[in-house]
Amino acid sequence: MSATPEPRPALVFDDPLDRPSADDTDRGWGERPVGGDAGDLARFLDEKPPHHL
Repeated sequence: MSATPEPRPALVFDDPLDRPSADDTDRGWGERPVGGDAGDLARFLDEKPPHHL
């Protein structure tokens, strides 16, 4: 019995500029999920400059 080789992935010849890159989205740029009023207060307290204590 001979083992059949695994098929190799197909080459893709489409235009890579047609797809959005990771930089085209807001994902990973520090956005937080909407958490309502408590989430807004927590974000305000986290991002408040030190001279506003």
